[in-house]
Amino acid sequence: MEEYMKKRFLLVVALVLVAAMLVGCTSESTSLLDKIKDQKKVVVGTSADYPPYEYIDDAGNKTGFDIDLMTEIAKRMGVKLEWVDMPFDSLVAAVDSGKLDMSISCFNYDEERDKTVDFSEAYYTTEDAFVVSSAFTGSIVKPEDAANYKVGVQSGTVQDGWLTDNLVTPGLLPEANLSRYERVDQAALDLANGRIDVLMGDYVPVQALVAQNPDLLIVYNGVLSTGPINIVLPDGDVELKAEVDRIIKELQAEGFIDQLAVKYFSE
Repeated sequence: MEEYMKKRFLLVVALVLVAAMLVGCTSESTSLLDKIKDQKKVVVGTSADYPPYEYIDDAGNKTGFDIDLMTEIAKRMGVKLEWVDMPFDSLVAAVDSGKLDMSISCFNYDEERDKTVDFSEAYYTTEDAFVVSSAFTGSIVKPEDAANYKVGVQSGTVQDGWLTDNLVTPGLLPEANLSRYERVDQAALDLANGRIDVLMGDYVPVQALVAQNPDLLIVYNGVLSTGPINIVLPDGDVELKAEVDRIIKELQAEGFIDQLAVKYFSE
């Protein structure tokens, strides 16, 4: 009898453990999309220092191509949009850790980033540019020529990666001659003041910098590190990615994204 009761007790314990594991698995497999819909809110990160993609206007409001796009995506998801502004190089980690539901900040696909997060369908395509001040007396005919000068770049961007992989690592550009900045406007200020010779960035924001600063000029543009721009999403969340991709394709088909490009990128 005692042996029977012991076996019965162990069976009950085993069943309880299995049930707990099943509940845990169900909880973990629930898509973030369900949580977003239940809470009627999506938390999105950006680095609002990169006009015309994302920036703060004179009234203190976030605006720009990415801001308008994400606002429309949240609207079509049927949820409220909550912005979190943080340094660009912190955004991917914030999505990976669950602090953010997603992030939009002129993100290009990157293999290193893809190890920890997913990317949406591309919603726009861009290229790179090198900008100098009018006092620049050197010559940049090809991208590798930048190795002869003091170069600035926004930390954590694909441009940062390109400079590191193609100029610093091969020994063409001394590490001491590459300055990384939290914000691109800080780099532009150093460029104007002669603390760096060349600034590498995304072509569209660089165009905006040049438009605002007559003493700056673009000396080279082309596709080096850039290309399609995507929204950063949690790794492996198939349902959330499918929903965001669906809306992006819908907006592309309707011409909404083309209208945003005309609004923000037309000279």
